[in-house]
Amino acid sequence: MRKDEAVEIRSFFQRLDFRHFSVVDASAFFLKRLKGVLDPEEKRKIIGHTYIDVFEKKVKELEKQHPSITFLGQGTIYPDRIESAQPSKHASKIKSHHNVTLPEKMKLRVIEPLKDLYKDDVRRLGRQLGIPEMLIGRHPFPGPGLAIRILGEVTKERLDILKGADAIFIEELRRFRHYHKVWQALAALLPVRAVGVMGDARTYGYIITLRAVTSVDAMTADWARLPPELLEQVSSRITNEVKGVTRVLYDVTQKPPATIEYE
Repeated sequence: MRKDEAVEIRSFFQRLDFRHFSVVDASAFFLKRLKGVLDPEEKRKIIGHTYIDVFEKKVKELEKQHPSITFLGQGTIYPDRIESAQPSKHASKIKSHHNVTLPEKMKLRVIEPLKDLYKDDVRRLGRQLGIPEMLIGRHPFPGPGLAIRILGEVTKERLDILKGADAIFIEELRRFRHYHKVWQALAALLPVRAVGVMGDARTYGYIITLRAVTSVDAMTADWARLPPELLEQVSSRITNEVKGVTRVLYDVTQKPPATIEYE
């Protein structure tokens, strides 16, 4: 998840006085299973299966105090199924979304009330239900999380670096009042290093690539023309504040041929 996101989610549900809310920190479990894994599709499959394992383990704990828990509700939307080749046997699989790459044998029954809707449809529905705009207006975030924004092996070190870079990018987009002008913005970590200079010393750190796109339904997307002064500020902050980064790039590729996410 993104930097401090678990804290923010917990706080939101507490404000709602949500009666049955549990948080599970399974980060070490996920990292253990992802150790040494490089292939994007294998990453997604491992994350999807681990996701269910974590849920079912927690269900067993909760059932000691509550009646039988039957359903697992998911926010799968139509573009998730399109890219995972779910709507038609003739569709080409682009990449498997973790919430459609689930194990065949599951205790819980999956329900997906939004599976035929696009993201803009979901937002309209959310407004009709009175969900706060601060949640409705958030950028899309992939089910497998930051793991698919790290090209190559996912490690705690790389996650910490990416979390720091991503947080700075989003913070500056909000400060420059461009957050709601783009459909989605993200930082990704490339599995290569470049030479840099800190003070008078030579450094050798990772490359962070920034991506911001405009879109309506995420089926196609164009790269966002962000102000140069915004990109300059983001780059300066990331290289100065995030240890281990020596270079920042900006992605100007449309979808297609690229996808919005990197893996």
